[in-house]
Amino acid sequence: MYRFLLTPRWWGINVFVLLAIPFCVFMGSWQLSRFEDRMADHDRATSQVATDAGDPARPLADLLPVDKQTSGAQATATGRYGKQLLVPGRELDGRNGYYVLTLLRTDGGKALPVVRGWLPGTADAAKAPAAPSGQVTVTGALQASEQPGENGVSAQGGLPAGQASAISAASLVNLVSYDVYDAWVTLNTGDSGMKAVPAAAAPDTGLNLKAFQNLGYTGEWFVFAGFVVFMWFRLIRREVEFVRDAELGLLPEPEPKPGDQPASV
Repeated sequence: MYRFLLTPRWWGINVFVLLAIPFCVFMGSWQLSRFEDRMADHDRATSQVATDAGDPARPLADLLPVDKQTSGAQATATGRYGKQLLVPGRELDGRNGYYVLTLLRTDGGKALPVVRGWLPGTADAAKAPAAPSGQVTVTGALQASEQPGENGVSAQGGLPAGQASAISAASLVNLVSYDVYDAWVTLNTGDSGMKAVPAAAAPDTGLNLKAFQNLGYTGEWFVFAGFVVFMWFRLIRREVEFVRDAELGLLPEPEPKPGDQPASV
């Protein structure tokens, strides 16, 4: 009854199944490993932020460009504060508020965005403390530039003057007339009574949407493998029923085609 499995048609079906199942399992395992790697990166980045907080500060130039190794490291820079901006829509300790961001004009000509602290409520320039005058030296955790769509950061647009949606050179360069470092620093101690903003893990190391996409793809590939097996058994069952009906003579007579001559009596 199962001799049909040796026909060329079923050889093709069987070869496809034998190749499709290992491929789906391999892809599912690979996506699962990507999710596990992201979890490991998240754990390492979180522990590194805590470790870096106790390390001695190094000059800003020694830590650029920011990567997974230098993100969260203690950086120091000297200059004079310039333009001040507010970054609304930032939560801290479960409360909504805004960052007070001031650009530090360094001797190299570029400006370093410095988050001097966080204030609760709606962004209000009148409530934001003015930056210290004269030459200052700042020390804080180095952070990579934010990207729209990352960590809840929205694209620039529709904000009042004096506000920015993302702390990045690409956004800030349109608001000032000088070059801006592609990084920023959050002070270890909030300035003028403001609350300090804790350092975040390096970009693309947290359990973000990409991580859970990998987990979702893992499930999809294993479902595909199960579906291939299910369809293979379903096709075999239907073929067995067809063969059994043919042996019992239960198949309907084929309808005559146009032009066929009726059988003679």
